[in-house]
Amino acid sequence: MSKTTVAELLQSDKISQEVHVKGWVRTFRANRFIALNDGSTINNIQCVVDFENTDEPLLKRITTGAAVAITGTLIESQGKGQKVEIKVTHIEILGDSNPDEFPMQPKKHSFEFLRENAHLRIRTNTMSAVMRVRAALSFAVHNYFTKNGFYNFHAPIITGSDAEGAGEMFKVTNLDLNKIPKTEDGTIDYKQDFFGKETNLTVSGQLEAETYAMALGKVYTFGPTFRAENSNTTRHLAEFWMIEPEVAFNDLNDNMDLAENFIQEVLREVLENCKDDLAFLDERLTKEESTKPMAQRSEMSLLKKLKFVTENNFKRVSYTEAIQILRNCKPNKKKKFQFIINEWGADLQSEHERFLVEKHFKCPVILFDYPVNIKAFYMRLNEDGKTVRAMDVLFPQIGEIVGGSQREERYDVLKEKMKALDIDEKELWWYLDTRKFGTAVHSGFGLGFERLVLFATGMNNIRDVIPFPRSPQNAAF
Repeated sequence: MSKTTVAELLQSDKISQEVHVKGWVRTFRANRFIALNDGSTINNIQCVVDFENTDEPLLKRITTGAAVAITGTLIESQGKGQKVEIKVTHIEILGDSNPDEFPMQPKKHSFEFLRENAHLRIRTNTMSAVMRVRAALSFAVHNYFTKNGFYNFHAPIITGSDAEGAGEMFKVTNLDLNKIPKTEDGTIDYKQDFFGKETNLTVSGQLEAETYAMALGKVYTFGPTFRAENSNTTRHLAEFWMIEPEVAFNDLNDNMDLAENFIQEVLREVLENCKDDLAFLDERLTKEESTKPMAQRSEMSLLKKLKFVTENNFKRVSYTEAIQILRNCKPNKKKKFQFIINEWGADLQSEHERFLVEKHFKCPVILFDYPVNIKAFYMRLNEDGKTVRAMDVLFPQIGEIVGGSQREERYDVLKEKMKALDIDEKELWWYLDTRKFGTAVHSGFGLGFERLVLFATGMNNIRDVIPFPRSPQNAAF
C-alpha cells in the first residue's frame, strides 16, 4: 500500500478509507493516542490505538522519537483541533527511541540547548517550522530571478581577492603547517602552496558576478560565503549564504527598484505558501514577547511585520537627510542612543536604522548616497567627490538587510580609488579589465539569506535559522 503524508491526510476528505503513513512519534498518551509527524507539516495527525488488542511489548516501544509505520482507517476526529484522525489497525516500529536518552522530549528547551544538539533540534516544532520557511524562501529566490530573466551564476568559493577589503578571510592552504616554507625575507612562500599564491574562502561573489553581468546582462549568485570575524553576536555567522544580483545598464534607481520588488515578491510567496508554519511562529513570538517588560516588547507581531514590508512602499532617503533627522531626534538629543550622532560622516548603527524605519517613517527605508570613506572601493563616486552611489535597505527590528550600489564603471576613477586604499592592481587586473572593454553602468546588491530567514521567522538569533551554525570556537556537527 502506498504511503501518504501527514499533510495530505489532514486535508483529505476520504473518510472511512484505509491509509498508510510513516513518521515519528511526538507524544503517546494514555497508551492510546499517538501524535504522529513526518515533517510534511507543522501539524501532527492523531492515531488512535486499540490498546486492548495491542501487544504490551509493542506499546512500550511507542515512545517519543520512535519511527513508526501505521495502517488504519481515516475517520472524522472525535476531538478538537483537526477534522480527521486515524483508527489504527496495524503498527510497526521502524526505529526505536530510548526515552531515557532521547534529548528532544516534549517539553520546552532553551535555544542554547538546541544548538548543542543541532543534529536533533530539527525534531522540534519551532526548528522544523523555521527550516520549512527557509526552504520556501530559497525556492522563492530562485523562482523570482528565473521569472525575471536572470541567469544563476556559481561564483568561486576559493578566491585570491577580498571583495570587501576588510581582511577577515579564512585562508585556504595545503601547506604542512609543521613545516611552513619561508622566503628569504622570512615570509610564507605561497609559491609552494597548492595554487601557487595566497588564497582564501570567499566573502562575496560580487566581483566575479560583475564580469558575467557584462555579457549575460542579468545574473545572480546564491551560495555560501565566509567571514573570519571574531564576533559572537546574534547577527553574525562565520559561514552564511549570500544572494547577489548584478545587472548591466542598471543605475542606482534601477537597483533600488529591483531590491524593493525582489524582497516584497519573495516574502509574499512565503506568506502564501507557509501559512501554517508562519501562524505557529507568529504565536511563538507573541508568547515570547509577552514575557518581556512592556518597554522592550515589539509593537508588531510576526505576520504584521511581514505585511509591513509587503504592503508598504519603501521610503527613499539620502544619507545626508537621514543624518539631519537623527541629529535632531529626541533619542539622540536626550542621549538615549548608545551611539550619539554628532556630525555628517558617522557610520549608522542598527539603533539608528530601526529608529528611521519604526519611529520616523513607519515603513521600510532605502538610504542612498553614503560618505565615500565608509563604503567599499567598487562603489561609484558621485560628482561631489564626497559620496558614493551606495544604498542600504532597512527593515523593522533588524536594521540593514540589503547593501548594494551602482558600481564604479570608470576605469581611471576605479584605479585611483584602489590606489588610495592600497588595493593591489595585480590581484584585480581582471576586474579592471571589465572597465577597459565595453564598460557600462551596472549595479547590484547583496542580501544575507540568513538575515532574511531571521526576519521571516521572527527568530532572535541567526544561529537558529541555519542548519549547522559556524561561529567562533564552534564547528561541531
